[in-house]
Amino acid sequence: MVKYMREIGDLSEATVHKSMTSRTHERLRNAIVTARYSPGEKLRIDALKEELDASLGAVREALARLTSEGFVTAEPQRGFSVSLISRQDLIDLTEARVAIEMTCLESSIVCGDLAWEGRVLSVAHQLSKLSYAIRNLGDPDAEKWHRYHERFHDEITSACANNWWLKLRKQLYIQSERYRRLSGPYAEYDRDVDAEHRAITEAVLARDAEKAKALLADHLRATTEILLASKMPFSGEPAPLQAAK
Repeated sequence: MVKYMREIGDLSEATVHKSMTSRTHERLRNAIVTARYSPGEKLRIDALKEELDASLGAVREALARLTSEGFVTAEPQRGFSVSLISRQDLIDLTEARVAIEMTCLESSIVCGDLAWEGRVLSVAHQLSKLSYAIRNLGDPDAEKWHRYHERFHDEITSACANNWWLKLRKQLYIQSERYRRLSGPYAEYDRDVDAEHRAITEAVLARDAEKAKALLADHLRATTEILLASKMPFSGEPAPLQAAK
């Protein structure tokens, strides 16, 4: 009985540690994606431990996981830093994302049922209602728009029959989101993103896969063209003022 209770205690402790590591990983990744940490910025374990209210072990594991995901760079004797960004990486990332998004979207349109259509319509409507927030710098609802924007892109592909394609799509979306968020203080453009989302929604609900894919590809590439023309801190170039934390 004592041995059994000890094993239960060990399992409970492992579960708590895993939960803390997952939470720390998610919070740190979100901070990098939303540009709270700038490309190239040092990530000091002791400081992260205090900021994230986590154990040293959880921080180290989270940093190791983020290194494997490409958000963090680890260098011997120099520690961890936020991965740099580059023009070529953004171009390659966009083309990879377009290819996978097209595959997921086509499968989703073929396989999606009536309930899926309802979810797409619902999130598209909510995203459109928040479109004012993204056009007004500093609007408190801007973060809500970002959440619904992610949900919109998730939902239109959610009926894809291949879970591995969906996992890859999600990974590329998060990497792309980092670039898009970093552009916030720098990009100046005149673009009706709401109209683009509405056009994609109409094509998806009409089950017009070819039109929907073409609209989505244009939508993704347009964002990249804007980012490439912006004053983002690409590696190898003079860095503008850092994004506000």
